[in-house]
Amino acid sequence: MIIRRPTDIASSEITPESVYLNRRTFIAAAGVGAAALAAAPAGLRALGSDDPQEVPARFQGMRSELNESLNSYRDITAYNNFYEFGTGKGDPSDNAGDFKPRPWTVSISGEVNKPGDYQLEDILAPVTLEDRVYRLRCVEAWSMVIPWRGFPLYELINRVEPTGNAKFVEFRTIVRPEEMPGQRAAILRWPYVEGLRMDEALHPLTLMVTGVYGMDAPNQNGAPLRLIVPWKYGFKGVKSIVSIRFVEEMPLNTWQQENSFEYGFYANVNPEVDHPRWSQARERRLPTLFQNHPTLMFNGYADQVAHMYAGMDLERWK
Repeated sequence: MIIRRPTDIASSEITPESVYLNRRTFIAAAGVGAAALAAAPAGLRALGSDDPQEVPARFQGMRSELNESLNSYRDITAYNNFYEFGTGKGDPSDNAGDFKPRPWTVSISGEVNKPGDYQLEDILAPVTLEDRVYRLRCVEAWSMVIPWRGFPLYELINRVEPTGNAKFVEFRTIVRPEEMPGQRAAILRWPYVEGLRMDEALHPLTLMVTGVYGMDAPNQNGAPLRLIVPWKYGFKGVKSIVSIRFVEEMPLNTWQQENSFEYGFYANVNPEVDHPRWSQARERRLPTLFQNHPTLMFNGYADQVAHMYAGMDLERWK
């Protein structure tokens, strides 16, 4: 058993100040959570559709390993960070309708023995998709409990055979400004880039996600293929992935490039290190509007992952 130990990991990612301080954006984002709480039906209802979708039987009564109840499908699909579709939390669900997640190709390159352009169907054919309940904790101090559908990233990594020079994995999101209106403005430097150290990428908790609640992921949730690393802040979960590159040097991820003072590469959840502008000690479990949940070290996964950072100064390597 891994013994929990306190660390001094720095917080590492925030919404840009210009967005956070925009009062209308902030109030509108908060309103999505309240509206979702009031409007969520007993069954699932896809946004933009009047057709109710019943919760698959296997999710009835399902809870997290910490005995937390699941967020509704409405919560999960109505309140998102996906700047390619806009900076407001409701923008992705409002603006992602024209995005086309099929057909889909992922380029695999770099320090790997089997590079190439892989069709999504070829990536998924050998794997068994499974349902996993993971907490999603965002650096803005809100969180959800989500039943993801996907497969462990290590299954794909092992198939493409990285060389001994591969120390990190870099991921890139697609660039389609004609379908992703947020990319028509210089909100960020596109494409969105993220990365993991190789041991993080190979960890069995690290998931390549294709859906939520047993169904294909909606566009606003990163269709058709996204990353979830449950012990890290949500911005590590790069969405709509079209490039996976195995590299020797640590890649420069988007938020570190945008603001290295507040953003870093590792982005491990730590309640003991405040963000420069707010505390990370508690979080708001959507759809509530109150920060009434204690933030857990490594988002509650310390027993499984803390050993990977033993001896590291994670305030320096935030």
